[in-house]
Amino acid sequence: MSEATKPKPPPKKPKVPRQPMPEQPPEERRYNFQEVPYGYSPDVAVVEATRCIQCKKPKCVDGCPVEIDIPAFIKLIAEREFAAAARKLKEDNALPAICGRVCPQEDQCEIVCVTGIKGEPVAIGRLERFAADWEREHNLIELPEIAPSTGKRVAVVGAGPAGLTVAGDLIKLGHAVTIFEALHKTGGVLVYGIPEFRLPKAIVQAEVDYVASLGVEIITSAVIGRTMTVDDLFADGYDAIFVATGAGLPYFMGIPGENLNGVFSANEYLTRSNLMRAFEFPKADTPIMRSKLVCVLGGGNVAMDAARTALRLGAEKVTIVYRRSHKEMPARIEEIHHAEEEGIEFKILTNPTKIIGNDDGWVTAMECLRYELGEPDASGRRKPIPIPGTEFEIECDTVIVSIGNGANPLLPQATPGLKTNRWGNITAENDSGKTSKKGVWAGGDIVIGAATVILAMGAGRQAARSMHAYLTGEDTSWPSQEA
Repeated sequence: MSEATKPKPPPKKPKVPRQPMPEQPPEERRYNFQEVPYGYSPDVAVVEATRCIQCKKPKCVDGCPVEIDIPAFIKLIAEREFAAAARKLKEDNALPAICGRVCPQEDQCEIVCVTGIKGEPVAIGRLERFAADWEREHNLIELPEIAPSTGKRVAVVGAGPAGLTVAGDLIKLGHAVTIFEALHKTGGVLVYGIPEFRLPKAIVQAEVDYVASLGVEIITSAVIGRTMTVDDLFADGYDAIFVATGAGLPYFMGIPGENLNGVFSANEYLTRSNLMRAFEFPKADTPIMRSKLVCVLGGGNVAMDAARTALRLGAEKVTIVYRRSHKEMPARIEEIHHAEEEGIEFKILTNPTKIIGNDDGWVTAMECLRYELGEPDASGRRKPIPIPGTEFEIECDTVIVSIGNGANPLLPQATPGLKTNRWGNITAENDSGKTSKKGVWAGGDIVIGAATVILAMGAGRQAARSMHAYLTGEDTSWPSQEA
């Protein structure tokens, strides 16, 4: 048979591209606090789910800090079993609607997705959000089976991602769980740190309500370390305690002018807007400064949140000042992209040297110095090196400092025998969360410093396993109790 008469092979089926997420146009969303992405429709979610090739050894599961069975829930979406997909998620994650919105999947599960080797990875986070939203919006939430009571009582200090995860896991294993939250609202950084346009507070409340519906008791306005101590909790009959008080102590740069009016920590600025809903003032009781020219110092997600919040509060110009380049920014690519779309200016390789004010004590400008990048430092990022003689000024009336946070010091200071490191973080075993004080575990930002929601949840899952083994007598070992 000649080459001309040979039958031609059928054309290759084109690969299905990663499905984009529809979202508010930048020119509209920069003026409101409504959520930016709209989420997948059922049909689009099914198309995206079909891109998963159902690996026999899925690396995506290894990349997930809470070990979700990712191929299984995606397969259920592809089969249009949306509520079942949500329940599969909740076997390992009590907060899927939150994780689907704010977790850095591009650095965890999606970065190791096999589909992404020759194209874009499966949109795991978007599918997680879709399944969780579908279950909630269609009132199809079902409670899992709860094991018989063990008679053991657990106190969880902090109702953020780590604390909610521990509570959700241990209540299902038959232990009585009480969460003590210092603020008047539950959710921790989810309610005070992340803006409404990125994570609607109704979503957080729905996830918290789910944990409560499992039987977890939640007590708010309870500052453990002040109103009660860890030893008081043991005296009240709790058999084990998990500390998840977070990293709520803001860092400042220590430069001249940081005490001027108009200088905020990102913590205060975002808490006023997010938790106290200052953007609705005077309907809400808490006011917030209305600025024209805003400078935000830092390049992480919190800096992006603060900058985008300032824009929505009416600022004419918002500038992010960061001492490294775009490449070194720790913020999620999506958050940087959204900030740029909304018109926020980036001054990279720049760092402030002092904040300038007027005779009345209000910010008027910020003096900065230009930088260049040297060799990588301990973080793996190239070290910023100042260029002498390159000083210049940026006119501004507000400066928001977002260069990181330290450990909340209240509980450690009030707990004899609880070991901390030189930064004030509680010292805990990596694989169990056990601290130097017997019967006390810790996890999340109070241990590792300010990090992501999903890493805090992963620490919570590990601690819950260890606590269960301790409470059932399977593990009686304990690390050194020398403080």
